[in-house]
Amino acid sequence: MGAPEPRAGVPGPRRGHGVGAANVRWWAALSGVLAALAGVLAGEFAAGLVSPSLSPLSAVGAAVVDFAPGAAKDWAIQTFGTGDKAFLVVSVTLAVVVLGAVSGILELRRPGLGVGLAALVGAAGALAVVTRSLASPGAVACALAAGIVAMSLVRWLVGRLRRDAVPAGQPLGSRTHDAGPPPAAAAPPHRPGRLARRGFLRALAGTAAAVALGGALTAVVRGASLAAAAARDALRLPAPASPAEPVPPAADLSVPGAAPLVTPNRDFYRIDTALVVPSVDPGGWRLDVTGRVAGPVTLTWAELLAQPLVERHLTLACVSNPVGGDLVGNALWLGWPVRELLARARPLPGADMVLSRSVDGFTAGTPLEALTDPGRDALLAVGMNGEPLPPEHGFPVRLVVPGLYGYVSATKWVTQLKVTSFAADTAYWSTRGWSERGPIKTASRIDVPRGGARVPAGEVTVAGVAWAQHRGITAVEVQADDGAWQPAQLGTGISRDTWYQWMARIALPSGSHRLAVRATDGNGEVQTASVAPPAPDGATGYHTITIEVT
Repeated sequence: MGAPEPRAGVPGPRRGHGVGAANVRWWAALSGVLAALAGVLAGEFAAGLVSPSLSPLSAVGAAVVDFAPGAAKDWAIQTFGTGDKAFLVVSVTLAVVVLGAVSGILELRRPGLGVGLAALVGAAGALAVVTRSLASPGAVACALAAGIVAMSLVRWLVGRLRRDAVPAGQPLGSRTHDAGPPPAAAAPPHRPGRLARRGFLRALAGTAAAVALGGALTAVVRGASLAAAAARDALRLPAPASPAEPVPPAADLSVPGAAPLVTPNRDFYRIDTALVVPSVDPGGWRLDVTGRVAGPVTLTWAELLAQPLVERHLTLACVSNPVGGDLVGNALWLGWPVRELLARARPLPGADMVLSRSVDGFTAGTPLEALTDPGRDALLAVGMNGEPLPPEHGFPVRLVVPGLYGYVSATKWVTQLKVTSFAADTAYWSTRGWSERGPIKTASRIDVPRGGARVPAGEVTVAGVAWAQHRGITAVEVQADDGAWQPAQLGTGISRDTWYQWMARIALPSGSHRLAVRATDGNGEVQTASVAPPAPDGATGYHTITIEVT
């Protein structure tokens, strides 16, 4: 029985050793994937040397964040929480792998098509870099280098594959010598020798080894450049001119499993738009106060540290935090009151907003009154829980404003304050459907027991935290199975700008029970039972859990 007819575009089977023709498409796809990964690593490695705060991969990721529908962003934050950036990196990497495989197959079918696709992807990366505020000639060159490496490798690898898998002079997809004898007038087709057939495999293996080594080197270079470890480790923060008030003994209820009164830096939530943590040299940092001011001001790092710094416990919360979520934390911050800096610039009449800008281009619009209020400790923070700001939390300088969700106030790696108005300017999230001003809503959470927990029958300890920054909490109540609300013991609290711990002991018989919590703020307003999603101005509703009492 004769050999089967080959499918269009795929060489017929060959005898002997080397690259199997039946699998030639898979080899082409693998070649494209390796070429694409090599291109990405080349761009990231180069960025680690010349553009540590902006690489092709981070630029593409930021562009995805910018143009993704709001519902998609909300889903990612709700689903992955502080792991949303890892999810984005994995998604972008998978897209690169798929595009690489397609480019390899296209290059196999028609030389030049795969190279063209790689060129388009490289151009998209360069375009993404150009749109970032940190764009520089070096950053653009890194993106172009990534594209060139991918183009060159897919052409070389697939070219080797074509020579090994298809006889010389025979077009891809035609009948091979195995399907019948060649015409008498035609020269016999070329049979690649063992050495030639193994050449592609050696090329592929060498490329894979180079990609693995490049990945290790890139991780070292990027890690070293992004940490800004030398400057941060050498930094000794000045003592505060106004230390924080001592934590009242009755503020910490010490319930095992409940959130600690002060959140350790390693556990503090992180939500921002930076796929790669910006590397900012404090020695070269400066903050420009511009816009509707009588006198623009430029503040340097040395000048900031020379100011009378204050130390305050302040709770921050993300507007994307769902009811009962953990995108909230309390820390001890060291910084200079923003009102002192704005007083130097002297805002002009008509200004009602300050547009803060991060080194990575993120912007937040904060009500001017919140930054100039003498009773509100809005800070240019340089320290967090007794140490310099961690890089992922804004080193060297960030904004911390109590009473407002972070998307309108907590700009990290801040480099500019533009005094303007809500009518004249819009911030990053305000252009994406979120409300302009973002005051924090009264909220409470059950930490103990966890939802779904099984606990012994009898008196059950229920505990958690409640917050209403800049208003404070005056009462917390707990409800079991839609019964009467029972008052909880409320910790003294550090200040009205921090969260409060609470605890209650409820007698529960065996069975399944539903627990709920609500808080009352310092203005006497009870937390609303109305359920609303985070968008556009913060989630509402009671946090409820179900437990099994045995």
